[in-house]
Amino acid sequence: MSARCVLHRRSAVGPARRRGSGARAALLLALLLLPAVLAACRSGSQSATPAPSPAARPTQPAASASPTPPPPASPTAAGEPAASPAPTATPEPAATPAPAGPVPVRVETVATGLEAPWELAIAPDGRLFLTERPGRVRVIADGQLLPEPAVVIQEVAEVGEGGLLGLALHPDFASNGYIYVYYTYRDGSGAFWNRVVRYTERDNRLIDPLVVLDGIPGASLHDGGRIAFGPDGKLYVTAGDARNPALAQDLGSLAGKILRVNPDGSVPPDNPFPGSPVWSYGHRNPQGLAWAPDGRLYATEHGPTGDLGMAAHDEVNLIEPGRNYGWPEMVGATVVGAPGDYVPPVLESGQQTWAPSGAVFVSSGRFPQWQGDLLFTGLRSRTLWRLDLSEDGRQAVALEPLFAGEFGRLRAVVEAPDGTLYLLTSNRDGRGNPSAEDDRVLRIVPDVL
Repeated sequence: MSARCVLHRRSAVGPARRRGSGARAALLLALLLLPAVLAACRSGSQSATPAPSPAARPTQPAASASPTPPPPASPTAAGEPAASPAPTATPEPAATPAPAGPVPVRVETVATGLEAPWELAIAPDGRLFLTERPGRVRVIADGQLLPEPAVVIQEVAEVGEGGLLGLALHPDFASNGYIYVYYTYRDGSGAFWNRVVRYTERDNRLIDPLVVLDGIPGASLHDGGRIAFGPDGKLYVTAGDARNPALAQDLGSLAGKILRVNPDGSVPPDNPFPGSPVWSYGHRNPQGLAWAPDGRLYATEHGPTGDLGMAAHDEVNLIEPGRNYGWPEMVGATVVGAPGDYVPPVLESGQQTWAPSGAVFVSSGRFPQWQGDLLFTGLRSRTLWRLDLSEDGRQAVALEPLFAGEFGRLRAVVEAPDGTLYLLTSNRDGRGNPSAEDDRVLRIVPDVL
């Protein structure tokens, strides 16, 4: 009961007490009227709080203010998220909320004049390390490409699709400085091979090379080349079939496989084939690795370009240990050879060619329209592809092309700790049409105020 109601009750009862017996009737009347007075007080108490003005009442945003999803080939057409309504008539200043809907994006150029870059990794201190296929590891520090390479690997054989390819930082890079690279080389007989070598980084230089995995068959084509540390701390390696499709089904060969080793190159005891680094097999030329937030591993894979009289049928696969992904007995989702227990792709390109390479899951909320989706780069398709997967991760829900044709051939996509994305072009790899600035490191950022 408000103070105003208390005063009202005193004014109704008090005078009757001061008038003696003559006031008894007034007292009785006051007592009879008291319930009505109290009811009126309560009503007055509820109406004493002023109603918020129309401007202060939360309202639903107008339909025209809602974010509009971008059309498939134009991600920059997304709208701004609607502003949050004020909670009171005199609101306190509030922090800018995280975007709840699609945000427009822009692409910045970070570095130019590179020669067929293949992979990029981001150090905890913000430096970017990247490979160039002729055999150089380059460093971008404070937004500037350092003029001197961190290392030039003389034995790299840059022939066809071979050369200095993958690069990965050890999970404890901040303390041990270990950087791993994958490259093609020739032995004394001229045969091609691929290997993984660990270097130690000191003051933007790579020193003390140590071979941790060797004997991966190589060729001028189909060398795989992606390396990455998984959530389990193991090093995963993609190996192509080295232009010998039968090797992909041969568990005694490292070709046509996804491999899994400890950081020192030894075989983990929980690998599916005891004593073997083979994690999965039946691959033609896998070039992308990405882990979903729940730990599931996906790989992108190039389909045939005339092999078996077929073309296209590029793949995105959910990788499970010990499974056979079919090549060359299965192309895309179609068995063309001997029947077997093959794993069909989550998605294949059919008669279209993506030429898929690097891949990453978007974990940050910087781009709400892509969060949780798989992004993978396309070389021949010259597109960044966005794949929306089903909840169980085994089916494709939607595939959207982004930046189609804007930057040429795209080799790698990487998510930075701040949620922005980096792209590498591959227009100087002998198959593109390079511009004066190629090849480039590009950065995708939200285009919001």
